[in-house]
Amino acid sequence: MNVIFAVATGVMFALGVFQLLRRDLIKVAMGFYILFTAINFLLLAVGAFDGERAPYVNAANVVDGGQPSDPLVQALILTAIVISFGSYALLTALIAVASRRFRTVNTDGIDRLQK
Repeated sequence: MNVIFAVATGVMFALGVFQLLRRDLIKVAMGFYILFTAINFLLLAVGAFDGERAPYVNAANVVDGGQPSDPLVQALILTAIVISFGSYALLTALIAVASRRFRTVNTDGIDRLQK
């Protein structure tokens, strides 16, 4: 299962980078979203459950003890989701403004940005 998860994450990274290199700004935005999702999958894969019990279980109620899993990974993934959503919203707003101003979403058609 870990191999499938690693391959899927790698394919998502490759697809996201491929979309970032396109000329269409809508496809670039989709590439950013795919890349953000791949980063979340990477954080999830790195911080997989490795303890004997969940981090939210109270140690006093557990008879056999055991090492809890690290809850930091869950907090990092939630933070990354919020940050990626805000970044994606800002990116789509910038694309909307550029498409209205220059009447195209193709980066070759936006020639006034070079001056």
